[in-house]
Amino acid sequence: MKKLLNFMLAAALIGGATVFTSCTKDDNPVDPATNLAEKIIGKWITAEFNGQPQPTDNKAVLNFVSDTKAFLSASFIAHPKLSDLWNVQTEYAVVIAGNKVTLTNKIDEHQTIMIELTVSSISTREMQTLMKNTMIIDGQEISSPEMTISFTKVTRDYNEAIIGIWEGQMTSEQDAYSDGKVHRWEYKADGTYVYYSQDEAGEWVPSDNTLNEYFVDGTLLCSRWIDNEQEFREWWEIASIKNGVMQWKALRQKEDGSTYTATFEMKKVE
Repeated sequence: MKKLLNFMLAAALIGGATVFTSCTKDDNPVDPATNLAEKIIGKWITAEFNGQPQPTDNKAVLNFVSDTKAFLSASFIAHPKLSDLWNVQTEYAVVIAGNKVTLTNKIDEHQTIMIELTVSSISTREMQTLMKNTMIIDGQEISSPEMTISFTKVTRDYNEAIIGIWEGQMTSEQDAYSDGKVHRWEYKADGTYVYYSQDEAGEWVPSDNTLNEYFVDGTLLCSRWIDNEQEFREWWEIASIKNGVMQWKALRQKEDGSTYTATFEMKKVE
């Protein structure tokens, strides 16, 4: 039941906490996309919902490795009471029929998740879709409202380039996760990291946080840790890694609904 709750509420988070009206199959019909099975191959990151830019902490990455298989990566805990979804390249079976793409993940013998994407347009850089999520429990279907979602093609993958020790600080005027001080992160190949801060003597001291997991899928960087028995998470998009310098950016949303862009710069130590 917890998986069901997390799935349905994560679907609401994916929708950007915006109310969408459902569409019938007769609304704005589109012809099947030509060569959709070929055009959809690659990584796609969610970009807009209902025409509005999506904050980085609600983004997900879909990686179509073929016309029959895809992987989903996402981390949602912007509202801790709603969802603790942490998917790192979760595998989905894919079926493409005309302009409809159906992704299915069988959690166990009782539960199946199905994501339906009706593609209205697709290019080498953007894809416009109508999405519906369905949870099937012992044959009973529970569906989310249909949501208008656009994706952007991801042309770079920083999964390996991030490995190492980096030192950096916030370069924007504000950010919900940064204090303006210089810190260090050691990203390891096994998906864990060590966070360091300087003591009064200027020595780098590792934190006593636990869990300390991260993943990079394409340009999306998600991390989580436990401090004093409370779990925290952080979300960034890697803008670039070049000549030992890594640039981060993120679209943040305030409680009043306004948004701002946070930036962070890191230099590789070793």
